[in-house]
Amino acid sequence: MITGLGSVSALGLNVSSFWDELVAGRPAIKPLVPAVDGVKISVGAVLPDYQPEDYFSTDELSLLDRFSQLAVVASKEAIEDAGLSAGDKAITDAAVIIGSGCGGKHTDEITYERLYRQNSSRVHPLTIPKGMPSAAASMVSLHLGITGPAFVLSSACASGAHAIIQGISMIKSGLVDVALVGATDAPFTYGLLKSWDAIRVVSNDTCRPFSFDRDGMILGEGAGMLLLETEEHAKARGAKIYAELSGCGMTSDAHHITRPNVSGIVKAMGKALEHAALNPGEVDYINAHGTATQANDIAETEAINRLFQGHAQKLAVSSTKSMHGHALGASSALEVVATTLAVHHGIIPPTANFTRADERCNLDYVPNKARHQTINNALSNSFAFGGLNAVVALKRYST
Repeated sequence: MITGLGSVSALGLNVSSFWDELVAGRPAIKPLVPAVDGVKISVGAVLPDYQPEDYFSTDELSLLDRFSQLAVVASKEAIEDAGLSAGDKAITDAAVIIGSGCGGKHTDEITYERLYRQNSSRVHPLTIPKGMPSAAASMVSLHLGITGPAFVLSSACASGAHAIIQGISMIKSGLVDVALVGATDAPFTYGLLKSWDAIRVVSNDTCRPFSFDRDGMILGEGAGMLLLETEEHAKARGAKIYAELSGCGMTSDAHHITRPNVSGIVKAMGKALEHAALNPGEVDYINAHGTATQANDIAETEAINRLFQGHAQKLAVSSTKSMHGHALGASSALEVVATTLAVHHGIIPPTANFTRADERCNLDYVPNKARHQTINNALSNSFAFGGLNAVVALKRYST
């Protein structure tokens, strides 16, 4: 059961702002200010008005890379949203599982700038513990007083979904009753922007998933976190329940390092349906991976048509990346937060910036305007570089 939600993204620094902007269909994609010299990427989905000093002391910040900061902020919100607080007995033995596609790149950037641009012979003595990928889980555990199993996993854009699935598995196996899961990424560094420049899949305009004139993804940053509990544990403490995580599916394409594979996507969605004991016709909504790259949108559409057959035309499909950008590993976590709220409120967030469908993209993409609709079952799709696919199934909760 999902009992708590936290998010930090370009749409806002809390879940309330995130959801309000999604429902309004307002993209948070803006020009990068200041522009980065020598980088072609000129727009992105960056956190609005985020001041680390509002959340952390100077001493704390000396150990917190930006990606860890965002994880801690979103985790605190998820815990508080679940009616708990740091050190609460209900979460003492919880698992903390966080995904990240990049890790502490801001720390790396500062280190390399000192070494290679400033010709310094020394770096900060805490560079390793601050920048290591596992720092996010360590810092969340430290700040929230959680002493259960804690670790970070990385599977590019599917990192958040894989972290959530790992949480499901640990709860179902009986290892823990509660898991704090999600993902965080902060990719706006010179080195990463230059690297994304080189791949040539980033738009310098905006993100238009499934539209005929789409020309690439838009980078974003942020963190999404969810508190998961067994139904028994949640009911025993009188927790509100947003939705049920009813199943999941994972596959590896074994095909190509960047090119999506339709068969792998079909298999991942099919496994999620099987695990959730769902027939294709019982799914109402899919939160799509929907990056607005040429290859991905066509492959995802084809996969949905192939798996769902005639029901595909009855499905609502939308991409929230059109608003919060592609926050890499954190995107899949933010999208599960969005899908949870969609199921809970009966509102499907739109695909923003939609113009006209690509001739090979023939589904109902909920263009530009949110739709009020009861959602009994939904999928959240995540398909990562390396052919790593993860799909999470969610079910409307009823007592």
